[in-house]
Amino acid sequence: MHVMGIRLGMRSAGVAMTGALVGATVTTSTNDPFESYNCTMFTIDDTVDQYALKPVAKGYVWAVPEPVRNSVTNFFSNIGDFYIAANNLLQLKIADGVSDIMRVAINTVFGVGGLFDVASAAKLPKHPGDFGMTMGHYGVPSGPYLALPLLGPSTVRDTVGLVPDYFGNPLSYVHPDSVSWALYGVNLVNTRANLLGATDVLADAALDKYSFVRNVYLQRRQFLISGDSGNAPDYGEAPLPNYGDEGTQAASPAGASATAVVPAGASGAQVPTPAGTASAPNPASSNTVPGNQYLPPRAPPGFPSFRLR
Repeated sequence: MHVMGIRLGMRSAGVAMTGALVGATVTTSTNDPFESYNCTMFTIDDTVDQYALKPVAKGYVWAVPEPVRNSVTNFFSNIGDFYIAANNLLQLKIADGVSDIMRVAINTVFGVGGLFDVASAAKLPKHPGDFGMTMGHYGVPSGPYLALPLLGPSTVRDTVGLVPDYFGNPLSYVHPDSVSWALYGVNLVNTRANLLGATDVLADAALDKYSFVRNVYLQRRQFLISGDSGNAPDYGEAPLPNYGDEGTQAASPAGASATAVVPAGASGAQVPTPAGTASAPNPASSNTVPGNQYLPPRAPPGFPSFRLR
């Protein structure tokens, strides 16, 4: 199975995001007939993450300089763009597919094999794309929600999509097999390290981690498939107070809600929120994380490093 092909990513979170998480009550209808099994598997995945993957990721951050980690992230992101391009072309998103191919070519040639994200600096955006999204684009229903061993949040449709995702990933064809799995391992540890801050916020703020992760995943996937024609994810959060004027609280328009920002899974892209709304990271990565979908943190002054956008 595509053990390292996890789809979730995150964006940096600030004080407003933390406040939104603390006050959030997720009230979205979900298709979760296997909730008992899913809760058990979520707990197992979270335990493995806390006692195995997270400590390794912390050691990786301690031992590897940030500019090197940025280059590792860019390298795997460049590999992922190849498969993203194929899926966008399958969805007849010709402009996005051609743009993804150009990203691969530019980053491979001018970015020293993808170690630097020159394409983003050249205003070529990174897009999401996997076979689960391609099936959804053509009307295949998502089916019930599933929590997969090691892979984390998924649905029946996205689980089926893992098979072509695996065979479409260039890393699957690296020989010998030991090198291929070593690359998958580096990819996983690197991206888990990039997500340390987000999962810490989730652990401190979410009242019901399982429900929050499930609902964020389902709404995010729906938004990625519906694209610009769909509605931005709504997590049922109450609007945050505005303390811009000392001693007063700005009134919130009737019916307004704080809409969380969820990164575009495989892409690192971000869905813009209306002015005055808070943003929240994708917390589903607390169990498993993808290498080609995360925006690395800013490099320290004096260290040149291209960052994914």
